[in-house]
Order: sequence, then C-alpha cells, then structure tokens
Amino acid sequence: MTVLVTGASGFLGRAVTAALVAEGHAVRTLQRRPSGVTGASDVLGTVADAAAIARAIDGVDAVVHLAAKVSLAGDPAEFRAVNVEGTRTLLDAAQAEGVQRFVQVSSPSVAHAGSALVGVGAEPASPEHARGDYARTKAEAELLALGRDSAAMPVVAVRPHLVWGPGDAQLTERIVDRARRGRLPLLNGGTALVDSTYVDNAASGIAAALRRADVAHGRAFVLTNGEPRPVGDLMAGICRAAGVRVPRWSIPAGVGRAAGALVERVWEVRPGEDEPPMTRFLAEQLSTAHWFDQRATREALDWAPSVSIDEGLARLAASYGR
Repeated sequence: MTVLVTGASGFLGRAVTAALVAEGHAVRTLQRRPSGVTGASDVLGTVADAAAIARAIDGVDAVVHLAAKVSLAGDPAEFRAVNVEGTRTLLDAAQAEGVQRFVQVSSPSVAHAGSALVGVGAEPASPEHARGDYARTKAEAELLALGRDSAAMPVVAVRPHLVWGPGDAQLTERIVDRARRGRLPLLNGGTALVDSTYVDNAASGIAAALRRADVAHGRAFVLTNGEPRPVGDLMAGICRAAGVRVPRWSIPAGVGRAAGALVERVWEVRPGEDEPPMTRFLAEQLSTAHWFDQRATREALDWAPSVSIDEGLARLAASYGR
C-alpha cells in the first residue's frame, strides 16, 4: 500500500515509518521537519494545515496518524488545534481521497480518570473525565476517528502505553537527566505496578493494526509489553542502563499531587523551557497502578511483542555504550 504516516519525525513515528518501509509499503510522511527515515518520502507541514494534508494524502491508500501535541503543560487552544481539529481535517481528507484504512494512534490516558487501572482492557475514551489537556483532546480525537469507521474506511485506534527505548527524548532521557541531577523522586516508594512498551513492539503493534484493520476496525486497543513492573524498578533499570544513580528518595503521593498543583499554577504564569517537573497528572501516573489485559489486543491484531523489557534495557545500555 501507499501509506501516509503523520508525526514521523517523533520517536515512535520514526520507528513506525521504518517498520512500514521494511514491510514493503510505499511510505509518505507529514511533519514539520524531515523524518530521517531511509525509504520514506517527506511532505513538510502540519496536520493543522489543510493544504499540507491535501498534498500529503494525494494517492494514499492508508493513514497512520501519530502527529499530536504531547506535553504535560501548554496552551489549551494549541492542544485542541492539533489534536482535535487536526485529526478532524485529516479524517475529512482521508474520506474524500478514498483512503481504505485509518489507524489512530491514541493513548491509555484517554480512559484514565485518576484511579488505578488494574488488568483492564481498552476502557471507553472519556474527554469529560480524562486528566489534563493532552488526555482530553486525545480522547476527543479517538472518538472522532472511531466515529468515522465504516466498511469503506475501517478505523482502528491503538493506545501504546509508556513507550521507551534508545533515542527517546520524551520519557527515557527525562528520567535519565532528572536522575543525574538528583531530581527524580519516587512516589510512595515507586511500588505502583505499571505496563510499558519497548519502542520496537509499539511500532510492530501499530503496523499490525494497519494489516488487521479489516477485522479489528471500530475498536480501540491498549498496546504494551504485557510485563507489569513496579514503576520504581522500571526507572531504576533505565538509570542503570544509562549509568546514572538510581533514585532512592521517596515522597508521599499526596505531597506529589500538591506539588504538581502548585507547579501547574506557576507554569500558567511563567512556563519553563522544558516540561514541568511535576503535575497532578504525572503524580497520579507515578503513584497508581496502570497495567492492562493484553489478550484482546493480541488476538485481534494477531500480534505479540518480540522484545522483552530486559532485552530492551540491554539494548538501551548498548546505546549508551555500556
């Protein structure tokens, strides 16, 4: 197929693009800077620009939509313009072009209302209860996409959870950097059990959703390694791979949430250059369990992860020259 991938210059987007090229598809990308993926052709632009979408989608058979504003803070209007209205414009263009398959890359946060998620599947996306502008707008975008599902254009939503690996600046490098500076606390001792997804597994799972869109359409699937671990253990593994000190100090979850609320108020007035060090959403993520039943995902997508967490940590260590 000729496949359009949006957001291909991002960490996961590059991995998905490379996986689709390796499968023999003709892959076109849409994002603000070159994707850097050999074998893919780039169209520079954003999903907020209808003209750029029109150029990118011409002659396309399928779309994998990863482009999004991903942040713990920021202008609510920007989240909406990219995550909701950009998705709407892309869906309109896909239907007008006669696109035959559409994969919406979403997030488990669209169904997170602040309490633990223990052994659940893909609960319904809920913009009303999702925490923060990113999660709310991604929930709206997922509902928009699934609302366009039809026999003519099957739509599948995939929610990779905590994607990490070599080259990841969003999660891995922030953990390493903050641990190096002694600014990575554990909440409640880091005992909350969480799922995560090694990047190669996330990419292969999204590619599987594209292949299986004709039988899996109209549904959302959470995608993980299926190896829940205490969040403190996962962070420790990443720190050891990078050769930095493992975080040891812990604060109560309630203190973390209170600090997050304070930081959010400060960020509204004087936003920093990087992500805020703590938010209420981040405190909840670090102190409540998030692990998911993967049986429906693996059956519907005919997919299983190929890289274990331990193998992923070994690859991460190798990337740091260790």
